[in-house]
Amino acid sequence: MMLRELLLRTRSCRRFEQVPLDEATLVELLELVRLCPSAANRQPLKFVLAWRPDQLARIFPHLRWAAALAPWPGPGEGERPTGYVVILGDINISRRCEWDAAIAAQAILLGAAERELGGCMIASIDHAGLRSALGLPEHLAVLLVVALGRPGERVVLEEGRPEPRPYWRDDHDVHHVPKRALSELRWTVPEF
Repeated sequence: MMLRELLLRTRSCRRFEQVPLDEATLVELLELVRLCPSAANRQPLKFVLAWRPDQLARIFPHLRWAAALAPWPGPGEGERPTGYVVILGDINISRRCEWDAAIAAQAILLGAAERELGGCMIASIDHAGLRSALGLPEHLAVLLVVALGRPGERVVLEEGRPEPRPYWRDDHDVHHVPKRALSELRWTVPEF
């Protein structure tokens, strides 16, 4: 599959079919991350992989879903993720891990799309609650959570600006995501 096709398939999916993921699939995705670039090659990230129902149940309550769809509380029973990758930053290695976390999350989502899985990067997290639920030591900061599973919703791209709504669902429950035109992305520097 070409990169453009993978990027088109890599949409934020927030509802999932209840097809279980397994540890081997999550480890394959983590292997992709291991190959990614890292700022100053410090490689400060650590990862918690979750696929068993008891693990999933410990993580889900600490995630906040799709603020632009309020008052939607997130996926209900029977449509929740069947896997998570919790991305942690080891502050003993580096206190600046944000870009590494973003690169890792995108690699995970591209790898998931290649396997016909969907996912969603989640940054709106009850950090203290998740830290406690996972029993994390103080030197590991929760950065992002990537929710994964077999997609249970349709997501389509729209031409247009993400204002005033960054995304929405229509009357048929199709999730729409506007994307700015290419002409809006390029900034021309005078006399450059």
